[in-house]
Amino acid sequence: MKRADIGLIGLAVMGENLILNMESKGFTVACYNRTVAKVDDFLNGRGKGKNFIGCHSIEELTQNLERPRRVMLMVKAGKPVDDFIEQLLPHLEPGDIIIDGGNSHFPDTTRRTQYVESKGLLYIGTGVSGGEEGALLGPSMMPGGSPAAWPHVKSIFQSIAAKVEDGSPCCDWVGENGAGHFVKMVHNGIEYGDMQLICEAYQIMRDLLGMSADEMSDVFRAWNDSDLNSYLIEITRDILAYKDADGQPLVNRILDTAGQKGTGKWTGIAALDEGVPLTLIGEAVFARCLSAMKDERVAASKVFAAPAVKFTGDKQAFLDDIKQALYAAKIVSYAQGYTLMQAAAKTYNWNLNYGGIALMWRGGCIIRSIFLGKIKEAFDQNPALSNLLLDPFFKEKIEAAQAGWRRVTAAALTHGIPVPAFATALCYFDGYRSEFLPANLLQAQRDYFGAHTYERLDQPRGQFFHTNWTGHGGNTSASTYTV
Repeated sequence: MKRADIGLIGLAVMGENLILNMESKGFTVACYNRTVAKVDDFLNGRGKGKNFIGCHSIEELTQNLERPRRVMLMVKAGKPVDDFIEQLLPHLEPGDIIIDGGNSHFPDTTRRTQYVESKGLLYIGTGVSGGEEGALLGPSMMPGGSPAAWPHVKSIFQSIAAKVEDGSPCCDWVGENGAGHFVKMVHNGIEYGDMQLICEAYQIMRDLLGMSADEMSDVFRAWNDSDLNSYLIEITRDILAYKDADGQPLVNRILDTAGQKGTGKWTGIAALDEGVPLTLIGEAVFARCLSAMKDERVAASKVFAAPAVKFTGDKQAFLDDIKQALYAAKIVSYAQGYTLMQAAAKTYNWNLNYGGIALMWRGGCIIRSIFLGKIKEAFDQNPALSNLLLDPFFKEKIEAAQAGWRRVTAAALTHGIPVPAFATALCYFDGYRSEFLPANLLQAQRDYFGAHTYERLDQPRGQFFHTNWTGHGGNTSASTYTV
């Protein structure tokens, strides 16, 4: 009997589109859904007449797969993944492969890799980005887990993945255990940052410049033909141009409370765990939290008067400044995201290919942009690059954008327009380029109240000192010093 190349569990939108993609590339796919009626509906609908094998049980699914069996889960992250792993194990044999294509938290993937390998099987946790359209036409895929599994899924994954101009697939092996899902998590965090930056540019145009949705759409259209070319700029252009049934801009009628699924929050927590200043993505997450406080914000708006908003400068010059601010802050966001990946790679012993990750994000995914090609070039030229800001191309760009970035941030703050992402990106840049920060005073404070000790500029690093600041304290100091 004809067996399938791969099996997939979970026929929601992403799962359905992924297997249609796989089948269109010549693969036979066995499919199963917990609500088995969905299998029949799919085979009688979008899957009719194609190379699918519909299955009504886990056992039937595994019996219809070529060895080594490859079973991909496209189910909700969390307990459902663990439940399906347990259901699959009795029907699989050594060397078979379980693949989680959902948005799982990377520590869960690390745990599951170890557990599945202990049963003699192989495990892959792969980030899949690009939404419904990407799943169908070519997503960005970030697989990690058991290295021995990669040769068995490589041809399928790279066939269905998005391709860049030279035909390179936006998919390659990321690393062991949770590396793939970690990189996908950082991707999503950067996505939060990009979206917040765009929203801040939109609010400045709307509230300070008084621009209409159509005028703003035209600006984003022009920006998409520049070095800001990206999927998110492109869809913002389209959203602002979209009209409701009565011809009015639909965007003006959408409630201003943002949702989130948790990946941005996970990125911020991972940064805190690693001690990496991921300030822009953190502010993007908090901006969504603040937006959710709609009733409180409405009440507060009646209590606090806003500064008078009146723009008197050169509108076109200021729009150019906004563009520069958006580009510069975007560089900072990616620089911070890459710094987090570099820190995590040391912690978890991952050998991440940073240029390769930029290539994976060049197509198919939500943050795809021409900008990522420059990041790939930066790491190709210097694989040991400690911070993207130090790459010659990005150094030149951020220096050229600095004046406009400062003008926009100052104007927004002066007129009471919140720009947490623009402002924190600028503060990070100014902090990063500062030879001296006020942490000397902070260390003195810590030593004063907690005898935490400090290092001295006139003594070698690694020597610690404590001062009896009051004259009546002791000379005993704390035994730990954490930077």
